[in-house]
Amino acid sequence: MGDFSSHIAIIGGGVIGGGWAARLIENGFKVRIFDPDPDAERKIANVLENASVASKNLSDIPRPIPGEVVYSKSINEAAKNALLIIESVPERIEIKRAVYREIEIHAPANALITSSTSGLLPSDLQAELLHPERLLVAHPFNPVYLLPLVELVGGKKTSPDNIERAKGFFKSLGMRPLHVRKEIEAFIADRFLEAVWREALWLVKDGIATTEEIDDAIRFGFGLRWAQMGLFETYRIAGGEAGMKHFIEQFGPCLELPWTKLMDVPKLDDELVEQIASQSDAQSGAYSIRELERIRDNNLVGILKALKANDWGAGKTLADYERGLIQDIVE
Repeated sequence: MGDFSSHIAIIGGGVIGGGWAARLIENGFKVRIFDPDPDAERKIANVLENASVASKNLSDIPRPIPGEVVYSKSINEAAKNALLIIESVPERIEIKRAVYREIEIHAPANALITSSTSGLLPSDLQAELLHPERLLVAHPFNPVYLLPLVELVGGKKTSPDNIERAKGFFKSLGMRPLHVRKEIEAFIADRFLEAVWREALWLVKDGIATTEEIDDAIRFGFGLRWAQMGLFETYRIAGGEAGMKHFIEQFGPCLELPWTKLMDVPKLDDELVEQIASQSDAQSGAYSIRELERIRDNNLVGILKALKANDWGAGKTLADYERGLIQDIVE
């Protein structure tokens, strides 16, 4: 637990704040939450109940003794003596800055402050702080108690030591800290999701697909591949034995075709192609394409079996197919 063992403060107990509380409690931490919503305790209790069930199902090894949650009546009460304060209030910078002013009055001088913002720049968030070096973005993904990714983004005045401090702590929670090397709005994951979301909105507006059909395109197809290999490693396999360079040579020209409403794309010049290919080699070059295919297939089998057990999505399709095979045998 390191230097955060006394308690951790969460300011804002919505979906993300409640998810943070769940992950922390499941890791044995005491959590103090402040949320002005009179119904916050009930809502958070529902999240904690779901998290408890999910955490027990997730791991076969003994879990830490769960921590406790205390509901505070003020930011002062929550932040006092806390060496980590997680801010998860609405995405309005004036609200966040007001929260930070309160935190700085009452929290210890060496307390780390993280924001769960999904897109605001940490330099803007820390602009009015007396000790801006201790604030950084720690952007999680819902449900926080299950998804391991947390994007860490420092502002212009964030101390590198505090970024490392945050990395170590979130890793100890079973998370995968991803340090975003350059400050940019919406960071990495949400910029990617936003592009997909915008294209989806056009497909609905233009009458090309319904919301269900768009979701099916993801969950029955490329979403399963992305879940276990992401984007570039998936495309590396698509390039066959010739690798990433071949994939770009084969499919790169498609970027100039009207396959998307989002047509502002970088030019695939030799420098960019080499940059992508070399990074892909560093990422996946230890495996042959055949080995990557087998890893992919084993992962997909595991995912499909898990989905089949829940009779959901692509797993339901597999279950229906198997029931048909059994029926054919019986008949």
